[in-house]
Amino acid sequence: MFRWSYLPCLLFRPKPAAIALMHSKVIIVGSGPAGHTAAIYAARANLEPVLFEGMMAGGVAPGGQLTTTTEVENFPGFPEGITGMELTDKLREQSERFGTEIITETITRVDLSSRPFKLWREGAETDADEPDTCDALIVATGATAKRLGIAGEDQYWQRGMSACAVCDGAAPIFRNKPLVVIGGGDSACEEATFLTKYASHVYIAVRRDAFRASQIMARRAINHPKITVLWSTHVIEAKGNGSALTHVVLQDANTKETRDLDVSGLFYAIGHTPNTAFLGGQLETDETGYLVVKPGLSLTNVAGVFAAGDVQDKTYRQAITAAGSGCMAALDAEKYLENLAAEEHERASGKL
Repeated sequence: MFRWSYLPCLLFRPKPAAIALMHSKVIIVGSGPAGHTAAIYAARANLEPVLFEGMMAGGVAPGGQLTTTTEVENFPGFPEGITGMELTDKLREQSERFGTEIITETITRVDLSSRPFKLWREGAETDADEPDTCDALIVATGATAKRLGIAGEDQYWQRGMSACAVCDGAAPIFRNKPLVVIGGGDSACEEATFLTKYASHVYIAVRRDAFRASQIMARRAINHPKITVLWSTHVIEAKGNGSALTHVVLQDANTKETRDLDVSGLFYAIGHTPNTAFLGGQLETDETGYLVVKPGLSLTNVAGVFAAGDVQDKTYRQAITAAGSGCMAALDAEKYLENLAAEEHERASGKL
């Protein structure tokens, strides 16, 4: 789903030489619930935050994964539900209301080796280009769901296809309908089991002849009366009536024979890619690439750099948990800057 209000930005972006670079107390990179919540809290603390919302960063429009979600029914405060785009717009409006400066540019390179931190925008990221700088940095760039790019995916994405069972599984189009989950790990087993609450039946398409999932998760899925595991099976095409998914084409991994499977929903459960490439390995990550933060806080291994949202959360990946971690990051950044200012004052007065 594309936000047409950004079309002028995409077509008429200023050349790097015309960009007004700046030093900021706080820069936030990312524009989902985590980034905007951090911006709201930082702005209300008079930190004058600057938020880089990205230009199709991670393959999605400014606003992140929410912009690819049609109906959001589990975000508090919206009893009738709200579309992902509408929620993103409201977050953006609230950020601006409190004074956040929002820049529709993508940060593609940073230098966290010294202070102030340096950030370069897309198209101006060489050593010869001047960077933006900041005293504190909040990384809220999210994680992009992996897709297979099968035939029909573009047409039926969010018309029966999704990468988040918890987010979308309870939607009316999936209730009491057959669904298929693609994947062979714990996530696939968990999401298939979750979907049995709503679906008439759930299939798990596993490309190999065994799960990669833990034994307990695999056993739970195999023994569930509403789950059928399709071993050595590839989903190669999504088909429908033009407005909604109605079936998928399966291919046997061994014989290459194909057949149709009637389903009203397809869910990818093949993992996410944290959007951290622009950091150049300067922050600690776990084995799957998610940023590591101090337990219960948003602090990374570099003092003054904080992480919020799905870029550091591979467990929950919900808009509401992302927003909560954005609040944490802003409060942690505020405390850091207060301590930094106190140290500088003491140093200036000869007390340090």
